[in-house]
Amino acid sequence: MELKRFNVRVYGLLINDNNEILVADEAFKSGMKATKFPGGGLHLGEGPVEGLIREFKEECGINIHVVRHFYTTDFLVRSAFEHNSDSQIISIYYLVNSEEWRNIPVSTTKFDFEYIPGVEAESFRWVKLSELKNEETITLPTDVAVVKLLTASQPAL
Repeated sequence: MELKRFNVRVYGLLINDNNEILVADEAFKSGMKATKFPGGGLHLGEGPVEGLIREFKEECGINIHVVRHFYTTDFLVRSAFEHNSDSQIISIYYLVNSEEWRNIPVSTTKFDFEYIPGVEAESFRWVKLSELKNEETITLPTDVAVVKLLTASQPAL
């Protein structure tokens, strides 16, 4: 299918004092499940940093500070959430921090929520950076690219 539009997404890489990174386990309306970094779609009329701050407030209930840009998609990615998608995904990742990270409701269990078909659900976990491993830990292709960069840049973050 021919590409006809862009979908811009913003994600935050939040690393706590224990050298763990926050991941989101999500179930989407489509029924697909994924482990990804916190964030989501940019709204029309907002900048990427503004959108990321909004996403963290909505999803995690915390305020964040954007430290710096980390990565922007540099390869073609079609939307994984739409069958025969005509949408190209552009993902922007930022290193973020927050003094409120301990306030995020987290679990030690992957997909720690009741799945109801057609309803979105989400839970959060901390994963040790040393245990972050490509597709074993993270689902989406751009997130996998970020994991490779994160693990290659340790401990330079």
